[in-house]
Amino acid sequence: MKLKSQLLKVLLFSFIFIFSSGFTVVGHRGDPIKYPEETIQSDNSAFNSGADYIELDMHLSKDGVLVISHDDDLFRVTHTHAIVSQNTFQSLKQLRYDNGEHVMSLNELFKYYKNRPNTKFVLETKIDHSIDHSYELENKIAKVVKKYHMENRIMIHSFSAASLFRLRKLMPHAYLILIVGSLKRINFSNLPQVNAVNVSSDIIQDHPFLIRWLHRVHRQVFVWAEMDESPSLWNWLINKNVDGVVTNFPATGFKYKLAKQGTKKYAIDRTAIYLGKDKTPIVTNPYIRISKKKYVYPNQKLHIMYGVRVDDRLYYQVAEKSFISAEFVNLDLTPQNITPYANKSIVAKPNKQVPLYTYPENTAKTNKYLNPDKTYKIQNFNGSPQSMWLYTKDGWIKASDILFYGFFNKAELTILKNLPKISRYSNIALLSYPLPQSKISQSFTAIMNRLNNIIYNRQ
Repeated sequence: MKLKSQLLKVLLFSFIFIFSSGFTVVGHRGDPIKYPEETIQSDNSAFNSGADYIELDMHLSKDGVLVISHDDDLFRVTHTHAIVSQNTFQSLKQLRYDNGEHVMSLNELFKYYKNRPNTKFVLETKIDHSIDHSYELENKIAKVVKKYHMENRIMIHSFSAASLFRLRKLMPHAYLILIVGSLKRINFSNLPQVNAVNVSSDIIQDHPFLIRWLHRVHRQVFVWAEMDESPSLWNWLINKNVDGVVTNFPATGFKYKLAKQGTKKYAIDRTAIYLGKDKTPIVTNPYIRISKKKYVYPNQKLHIMYGVRVDDRLYYQVAEKSFISAEFVNLDLTPQNITPYANKSIVAKPNKQVPLYTYPENTAKTNKYLNPDKTYKIQNFNGSPQSMWLYTKDGWIKASDILFYGFFNKAELTILKNLPKISRYSNIALLSYPLPQSKISQSFTAIMNRLNNIIYNRQ
């Protein structure tokens, strides 16, 4: 009877969640393309971009503190080899991400967000109970969740069914999700204990019946993938009636959520800066775009009230009946982030086709590419310090796809070196090249490839 009672509560919670939340956007480790993963800056960026939840990974330190990290070895994110399970939290806390934040505990995260009720989290237990037979990780999670009264603001997912079974005993009303990479793991031993299944997109593609079948047994379906912002992938996902997507691109997830819901306007309430080279007109609305004969000027600070998507373009509301195109408005970049690059040019990386975009979004990719035999002047910027977009006369490109051209003296390199680590790009052309001319027998591309391959072999 006790088991039946618990299952009824699980089912009831599932129904409430299904009919109240719709298409849920989960920022995978925050907003990792824009900022270092699983930091406050990354989490805030994901929430500001429309994520409903942030997904974070849980490990235990040597002294039993819940540490937020995907990897047990922190080298990838802090550039220092440190095994979480072999170090005390005070030792781990000395390590820094590229944005200057320190490695964080779950207690610190909840303390920071406790008075922001709209912030919610998906916690992943990183544990293999065939090796670790204790349930210290799950016990600590339940204790911290209850301490900060986060029971209604968390979901927990895991590859470990044993971990979820333990959490069901500790928190009978918790929303639990089983992560699966194979159909074999979706069975009636596991399903009664969980509210949802987090499925690889490959499984959904191979077995399209699965969503309908899981819905029939009252289980939600979350989908995870690399999520490279491919429009075809996103359109396929939302048309498959999934309940949630775990994505590295929460802003794109939110964009498609709005498209599915038919919603156009959403609150932003953030300060931004207009980085356009020329003034831009203010219009009364983004649908007809009648000019008010007022303008926003370069480097002007703005308060962005709302965002509105029209014809797949984003507009920001800056005052009553006052809208501007979002193309050159930056919520995440500051003059400090871009000043060293502002007067530089770019060239394509050796042996790489650099795609052009009509808008600073991956979904706006064209079938055109940078001319590899030309330098291009940078005309504008968008994105974030870690994931910057550059505007040229031919369109938008990703900063990671090119070489910055113009850092040819010690003073320029010193300015670059003094940038915060998160803003410091290493993909620079360290040597100048002659522009291609018809009289030159060796092409500009060949010269650039030969010399820059030397640079890249060092990295």
